[in-house]
Amino acid sequence: MAATVRSFAKINLGLAIGATRPDGFHVLETIYQTVAAHDLITVEAAAGDRIVIRCQDARVPCDATNTCYRMVERALAVLGCRRQVTITIDKRLPVQGGLGAGSSNAVAALFGLERVLGEELTEKDRLRVAAEVGSDVPLFLLGGTVLGVGRGEQVYPLPELPGLACVLVTPNVAVSTPKAFRDWDELVAADGGLTCSRGSATLSEFGLSSFEWLSHLNATGVPAIKGGDRAETPLLDLVRAGIENDFERVVFPQYPELRDVKRMLEREGAGYASLSGSGSTMYGLFASQQLAEQAAAKLTASGLAARATQTLTRQQYGEQRFAG
Repeated sequence: MAATVRSFAKINLGLAIGATRPDGFHVLETIYQTVAAHDLITVEAAAGDRIVIRCQDARVPCDATNTCYRMVERALAVLGCRRQVTITIDKRLPVQGGLGAGSSNAVAALFGLERVLGEELTEKDRLRVAAEVGSDVPLFLLGGTVLGVGRGEQVYPLPELPGLACVLVTPNVAVSTPKAFRDWDELVAADGGLTCSRGSATLSEFGLSSFEWLSHLNATGVPAIKGGDRAETPLLDLVRAGIENDFERVVFPQYPELRDVKRMLEREGAGYASLSGSGSTMYGLFASQQLAEQAAAKLTASGLAARATQTLTRQQYGEQRFAG
């Protein structure tokens, strides 16, 4: 038996970096948003006792370090099952692009495993296992618009963002997330060494800005885009709220081409543009699918890897999960 699962990407609508925790991780706050761009994960189960990973992209590890391997290994242990599980990854999202592709692959592998086995983990076990595999893995158990706190692994569903057209642009640069965190710590230290208080202030500002934006969005009841009539409202509110990604402050100086891409997205009509995660993917949100597709075509013509997609609500995320 086999199951094929769409492994959707995410973008970050703002990301605030707080103080370093005793375990070495940073305290974070972010709003995750799933989008329709995806990889495909096919899971097969047979008699046996091993996990096999297959992928056509040489950059994807096919050993026990792969997130799908780690997720399935833990899930089988919880379920008390022994099977030979073969996971085939059809890579369509950029590798290490800030879109959560590896984390999404892990959750897609879990959903595929549950389907082929005819057994499911409890919600509590799913969340626990997902958090063990990676910080942004749990968000893909929910989908839609999600608040992430702690190191990003504590997730809470938020009021849904109206459907928005989105353009993803992944320049040919490799951003190291550990280095980006180190650069952030150096920046904070240079501001006076008040890492804890500066981090707390950053998180507080982000929390207030997010609350203001989401409250207004919820109050206005802006519908999903249908012809683009009122799609500008959530985008304008997002800009006015001042929600930003802290990584831009340290990543842009290292990779000025990413700042250039953000400006290009804005020039092409993006109502809001930002770095996703620590990068290298930049994204822009547009008032209509037509505008997004036009922008993606222009950026592609200029030599950039760009694609038009759209945000997914929680319901759409669940309904579109299985392919075929």
